[in-house]
Amino acid sequence: MTDRYRSVKADAAIVVVETDAGVTGVGEACSYGNPRQIAEWVRWYRGSLVGADLDDFSIVPRPTGTALEHAVGSAHDFAVAGIDCALWDARGRAAGKPVAQLLDPAVSTTAVDVYASGGVRYDWHDDPRTLVADVLGYVEAGYRTVKFRLGTAWHWDRVTPARFLALYDEVRDAVGDRAGLAVDANSRLSRAEARVLAEGLAARGTLWLEEPLGKDDIEGYAELTSSVDLRISGGESFTTIEQFRPWIERGCFDIVQPDAGVCGISEVMRVGRIAADAGISLIPHSWHNGLMLMANAHAVAALPNAPMVEECMVQGPLRWGIVQGGSRVKDGTVSVAESPGLGVDVVDDIEERYPYVEGHYSVEVYR
Repeated sequence: MTDRYRSVKADAAIVVVETDAGVTGVGEACSYGNPRQIAEWVRWYRGSLVGADLDDFSIVPRPTGTALEHAVGSAHDFAVAGIDCALWDARGRAAGKPVAQLLDPAVSTTAVDVYASGGVRYDWHDDPRTLVADVLGYVEAGYRTVKFRLGTAWHWDRVTPARFLALYDEVRDAVGDRAGLAVDANSRLSRAEARVLAEGLAARGTLWLEEPLGKDDIEGYAELTSSVDLRISGGESFTTIEQFRPWIERGCFDIVQPDAGVCGISEVMRVGRIAADAGISLIPHSWHNGLMLMANAHAVAALPNAPMVEECMVQGPLRWGIVQGGSRVKDGTVSVAESPGLGVDVVDDIEERYPYVEGHYSVEVYR
């Protein structure tokens, strides 16, 4: 649970493409758009893809840029993202090469750093110090970077930036120099709160602060990023380079966070190259399952300004249970050079093993 929302299930939206040569490609679409609606959009595009050349990049539909996280309209762009990822997987398998090598033939990276993304289990009303044990568990599992959230809704328990920073200090003292720390604010803070928190985190050597302000507060981001000595990140819900453009031009982000499951591998690469020219880093958002992580990891390996990829730590057995062989993350890294395509195969009985459960993935809590 974080802010006012408690997750009650996990979803996976898998897109599959098959060629007449017998090659199968798979991609994971961000399931916030409702898996059934995503499936309907994939069926809609099926007719335009059947009979097309796999290497004809003009066949890939583009996201519209109208998607908003948790909004019904997002299903279209997420479906497009899943199709794009599946096509890249198929191209890699057909060529006998990892997708990263297709994206950049000169790529030399064979393993990508993975950071643990969690910190959503602690409750300010009960014992917020459970966050310390949560983060330590990730560090002891081999992750060298950990990101955590702000906890339950602050106004319920009179939490302030200063109180959060005190808890942050407990986490930092427990972790020591074994891992770097980042914080995700989930667009929850006022400009005044964000300034105080960012300055406090900067003084503590935090790696970055993610989405401190509302997703449409471009003026607030421009002011905050230019005035604090801390990297500010955002853009996880954007699905096109056109959406990123004004934020990049205004200097709103030190780190952009497109997601292959939200906008497709192709769009992540477009954003990454433009960001690199602007001196901005790229660390993808990747808040679902292992197949999506692999798609983002291949893009990271192929970009010069992308140091790591996110792993959602709270998807339960679905996270790596959907792929054969389980987790590909070893000691905080994932290989992008072992197998053609994205490097993973979906389990044969995925629908039987993980039957779809209707309904939203979270409920709103009132206190």
